[in-house]
Amino acid sequence: MTSNAAAPTRRAAIIGTGHRAQMYTRALGARAHYDVALLADPSATRIAHHNRLLTSLGAPRATACAPEDFARSLRAHRIDEVVVTTIDATHDTYITTALEAGCRVVTEKPLTTDAAKCRAILDTVERTGGELSVGFNYRYNPAHEKVWQLLHDGAIGEIRSVHFEWLLDVRHGADYFRRWHREKRHSGGLLVHKSGHHFDLVNWWLGAAPSRVHAEGGLVFYGRDNGERTGLRRDYVRAHGSPEAAADPYAIDLTADPNLTSLYVDAEAAGDSDYVRDRNVFGDDIDIEDDLSLLVRYDSGATMTYHLTAYSPWEGYRVMFNGTAGRLELEVEENTWQPPRVTSGATGSHGGVVMDRPGRTSILLRPLWEAPREIPYESASGSHGGGDLRMLKELFGSLGDGSDAGAAPAAGKGATARDGALALAVGVAGNASLVSGVPVETAGLW
Repeated sequence: MTSNAAAPTRRAAIIGTGHRAQMYTRALGARAHYDVALLADPSATRIAHHNRLLTSLGAPRATACAPEDFARSLRAHRIDEVVVTTIDATHDTYITTALEAGCRVVTEKPLTTDAAKCRAILDTVERTGGELSVGFNYRYNPAHEKVWQLLHDGAIGEIRSVHFEWLLDVRHGADYFRRWHREKRHSGGLLVHKSGHHFDLVNWWLGAAPSRVHAEGGLVFYGRDNGERTGLRRDYVRAHGSPEAAADPYAIDLTADPNLTSLYVDAEAAGDSDYVRDRNVFGDDIDIEDDLSLLVRYDSGATMTYHLTAYSPWEGYRVMFNGTAGRLELEVEENTWQPPRVTSGATGSHGGVVMDRPGRTSILLRPLWEAPREIPYESASGSHGGGDLRMLKELFGSLGDGSDAGAAPAAGKGATARDGALALAVGVAGNASLVSGVPVETAGLW
């Protein structure tokens, strides 16, 4: 992709100025052909944090906007593009509002959290003819691109089954149980918020759509009852200001990270946010699962067995594809282990963080009647296996200064509204199956 430095300036808005949104603020603020004109959030303190990011890049400050004034402000400030990084359950409101205003929209994954909201988004895309992209950054990991290429080149013939195991360690996995994600009404649970990444990868790898889902799982490690049973619970509500949390390896110290302090501690102190970012992972009011198993059938006839564990000693994943001409195996060690206390600046948060103790990534091809062989690929540096930088380049164009010259776009196209809906279908059907105890067809969801 050539430099877009001379392209006309695009006026952008970001709604939801939390931790993950920093990646988009930096990306757009560093591009000469973008002007971040509007930042929308209930917290003026968080907006001020993002404005400091912009000025540190030499970009002008954006106008602050309250969420309830979002629709009017899009038109008043002549916004061309909107990035949605709010709580998952509110994505639909801001996506549809931006599409109705004629804006191109990029939303963080997941697309939304339930079938009704997904229908509203898809209807708005169809009615307006607008462009909606979903930030599935794992598509842009070079190892994942190599797997896509091997499968589409027929390296193992017709793909008949997939086994996918994803492990979240006791730093990253625990973080979902400190935040708003621990309430299913906000996040849809890990099958929607986290596993949506994985379901999108499989849909993309197979070139197929999910048709039926059977799920089993529960809250087996985090939460008050489990913490009391295992002896892991400490008696505090939130870590900040709590002496009991100092001895808890599952607690997060927000003040150890300047970004988390600025975004959350300072916002609470200013009185413009009541969001508690560091709740006890063995506390009350957790209604999402931390251990999940799925059986998924696709319209291609392939099946997938999937397991997510959110309390593992190491972080990473294994994906195995069985085909009519052999087997393909991907193993990624994102973080090989965790110490009891985090001493780096990462402080237990996630999103754009390179893991402290990465291991190896391997792609092993096992053809029928041949010796197995490891497949080389050109790795990339940066968060999410280099996927973030490559995704940002495809979504927003080159930085124009040559610093992202090696960030070639991934195979195939970026994730569309339809792709977001297909990934969501597995999670929504899985959640329904958890309640009913029987397989759920995806066709009836939309």
